[in-house]
Amino acid sequence: MSGRFTGRRVAVVGGAGGIGAAIARRLADEGAEVYALDLRGLENVPAHIQTVPIDVANEQSVADVVSRLYAHDDRPIDLVNSAGIVEDDVAAEDMPMETYDRVMGVNLRGVFLTSREFGRQLLARQGGCIVNIASMSGNALVNFPQRQSVYNTSKAGVSALTRSLAVEWGGRGVRVNAVSPGYVDTPLNALKKHMHQGWIEGTIVGRFALVEEIAGTVAFLLSDDAAYFCGAELLVDGGSSLR
Repeated sequence: MSGRFTGRRVAVVGGAGGIGAAIARRLADEGAEVYALDLRGLENVPAHIQTVPIDVANEQSVADVVSRLYAHDDRPIDLVNSAGIVEDDVAAEDMPMETYDRVMGVNLRGVFLTSREFGRQLLARQGGCIVNIASMSGNALVNFPQRQSVYNTSKAGVSALTRSLAVEWGGRGVRVNAVSPGYVDTPLNALKKHMHQGWIEGTIVGRFALVEEIAGTVAFLLSDDAAYFCGAELLVDGGSSLR
């Protein structure tokens, strides 16, 4: 693996599991100093990746983490927002507001809070990158047969937030882009094996994405090869949206 990120620091929110863990490993393998930020599961993170507990929906928790990471090192910290949760196939008419608030709190409020706090530091240093993990469910298609109105809405918000931040910050040296995965082979999707065959048949390539494939796309957007990307959303869905 190349060392193209040697000397750079990257915080991966949601870095303890699934897509986030793969992103953290990929960036560390390419030389970055990586911080895995998560609420739980940090004990499973490899020793060469630093771990920091965070509650992304809590404003003070996010601010404290950013202060901690900059306390003894002034180098800029790029950001990957990969934390996300989904309601468990709940019909909209039966949706408890507690579930709505929890999903929106992690998936959208959390992305805004971390982007704001890390973004302030990047703007002060006149440069950096943010990559948000959105979803094909946010704008490319509505998943079926599972019902996930809140998740889809939250991810549409992430896409809109990405574009808005790109416009506000791009001219000040901070690139903000997004990756929108389709169905990915993760523990979260493994909980719904009875739906897998239909999901796979809905792709063109006939399989789920690997977490490493999403991680590679994120690494590209963080790299100098993507220097002209601003407000882009890369759809990595195996052709699902073409059906």
